[in-house]
Amino acid sequence: MLLFVGNSLRLRILAILGIALLFLAGAMITHALQTPSQPQPAQATASTPPQAGGAPAGQSAVTAPGSPSIAQTSQSGLNIVVLDPAHGGTDLGARGTGGIQESDIVMGFVAEVRKALEQQGFQVVQTRQANDNPSFDDRSAIANAQRNAVFITLHIASTGLPGTVRVYVNSDLPPVTTVNGLIPWDRAQVPFLGLSRKLGDLVQGMLTQRFKGSPDTAQTATIRQLRTTAAPAIAVEISSVVVNDRADLDHMAPGVADAITRGVAAFKPLYVIPTTTGALP
Repeated sequence: MLLFVGNSLRLRILAILGIALLFLAGAMITHALQTPSQPQPAQATASTPPQAGGAPAGQSAVTAPGSPSIAQTSQSGLNIVVLDPAHGGTDLGARGTGGIQESDIVMGFVAEVRKALEQQGFQVVQTRQANDNPSFDDRSAIANAQRNAVFITLHIASTGLPGTVRVYVNSDLPPVTTVNGLIPWDRAQVPFLGLSRKLGDLVQGMLTQRFKGSPDTAQTATIRQLRTTAAPAIAVEISSVVVNDRADLDHMAPGVADAITRGVAAFKPLYVIPTTTGALP
């Protein structure tokens, strides 16, 4: 009998505890449902790779220079040079009578320029490493993904006095009005035009010292590759593929590399983040 009473009492206690636990669990669930969830911070996602022949997919604008995200990184100054070997793949570029192809020989010039820049402590990024042909926007996207960078596209001309080199910067573009810190993709060069001219003149001056007959200052032209590049950007054109012996061009490569490197090094103290208004810095 005592054993029966003890078991009965134990069961009553367990029942009471079970009911209490059910009430507690119910209260916790009700509280959780009534409490508003906290929004999670948005995670940055990599932009969709650009599509050939048009603006990069999902990217119709670029971050305007001078925005806080860029201004914070500008303290380290210029340290990246994006080299763009023109043409490639099925696009052979200019071709000479001796079988010289621009897309091929320009890779040798880029290799020399890269070596000279790296010896001076610059980090070099190339838009192509082999015989492929990224689109204009692919190449610009590579450049625009960098910070504290300049962009240099190299070409071998079919015209011009052989043994000379010309530097081009993009012609003036209409000023842009930023929207939410973004500028149109096809006007990305606008805020950098003044800096591009400074870089172009410095590089051209160094090249003229090396290669007599070259212009004294950079020239302006409407250049598709430069227009969508959000960085100080220049085009360097070496003359020319019409030489009878490829060695005549190959011999120019070390001098071109040295002049470009000296020009970029001279430009480094002048590198600043421009405003977003399109005014020349």
